[in-house]
Amino acid sequence: MKISVIGTGYVGLVTGTCLAETGNEVLCIDIDQDKVKKMQSGEVPIYEPHLDSLFERNIKAKRLKFSTSLEKGLDHGDIIFLALPTPEDEDGSADLSYVLGAAKNIGKLIKEYKVIVDKSTVPVGTAERVRQTIANETSVPFDVVSNPEFLREGFAVDDFLKPERIVIGSSSERATQLMEKLYKPFVRSGNPIIVMDEKSAELTKYAANSFLATKITFMNEIANFCEKVGADVDKVRIGMGTDSRIGKRFLFPGIGYGGSCFPKDVKALYKSGQENSFDFDILNAVIKVNDTQKRILVPRINAYFKGNLKGKKIAVWGLAFKPETDDIREAPALYIIDELLNREASIKVYDPEAMENVARKFENRIEFAENMYHAIEDVDALIICTEWSIFRTPDFNRLKQLMRETVIFDGRNLYDISDMQKEGFYYSSIGRKTVG
Repeated sequence: MKISVIGTGYVGLVTGTCLAETGNEVLCIDIDQDKVKKMQSGEVPIYEPHLDSLFERNIKAKRLKFSTSLEKGLDHGDIIFLALPTPEDEDGSADLSYVLGAAKNIGKLIKEYKVIVDKSTVPVGTAERVRQTIANETSVPFDVVSNPEFLREGFAVDDFLKPERIVIGSSSERATQLMEKLYKPFVRSGNPIIVMDEKSAELTKYAANSFLATKITFMNEIANFCEKVGADVDKVRIGMGTDSRIGKRFLFPGIGYGGSCFPKDVKALYKSGQENSFDFDILNAVIKVNDTQKRILVPRINAYFKGNLKGKKIAVWGLAFKPETDDIREAPALYIIDELLNREASIKVYDPEAMENVARKFENRIEFAENMYHAIEDVDALIICTEWSIFRTPDFNRLKQLMRETVIFDGRNLYDISDMQKEGFYYSSIGRKTVG
């Protein structure tokens, strides 16, 4: 099939590359000329495991191409994916200007029947707004479909190629059949293609992400309460997770969720509720708790140094909002670094993939280390913000030799408390007793 993808951000590029991998002819459109030139020469603009090899293979096979021309995209594709940003607006709602702007231009350029697919995460009712925007510009027949993505950063390629489910929101039998044909190679193992109305499909994405964010936040609240009463959150987590009604996933406490999806989607659903005279009280609590949780280590660090962080050298391991990505959007590490800089601490950081993105934010205000051990040389404390695998089994003897003070604030509970006590570290984590 011939597919066009409008927008080559995280979702668009993964979508286009993976659709090309199953033999489709894919043309990806982006307005950024420099970015398009780099992609045409084989350069992947984002870090995502396994994406580079698929990207290279499909470019060589001439199944994956790039252009800045929306008109070429409309002429090429039978199915047109809109994978455009829907950033958080000032009031917390989703900004649909990119999506509706593209829809208006599509209406001006469309020449024959197309299926227009909302791949971006959008509020309930967006498909109808896209449909009306296009219809205002043309009498050419078309259909609009909602097809939300469920891609986890760090696992996006696997999630696309082997989806747990595919959701198609469509009121058109013709469009539905085309979408089912497109996705059939991805569900050969029997996972479902779920067809529903457009509004239900749009809400499904927001509901799923908001539920997961709520589960994470609930566990963080439990962790904070554990510290108050002397319970161990690790034991509570295991006791809860073995209940099949609850499950083991998303029960690990930490310093809050971040990224491009959970923070934005929870706020957007909450705002959508307000616009429809409905109060999502639980989501309001989730937003507030997560905002506090991102900074929860700062008062502990401040208290340890008796309220004086001026001139203290502090290392940070992990900058991305989660491992296996270079995405720093809403990453807890950024909030912690900001707070420490405001207290005049000196910060040295290391992350396997995200340092270039962080450098654009902080520039010369922080120091970037060559590796994880370089980051801790002569520091007064280490903060762990992202659970990259390389941080899980460090050489603790080397840490003791390199650090000025053997102090660790672990926002991801990577280490066993008894081990840290034996090693002689001051060790503060989330929902567990502090040792040292």
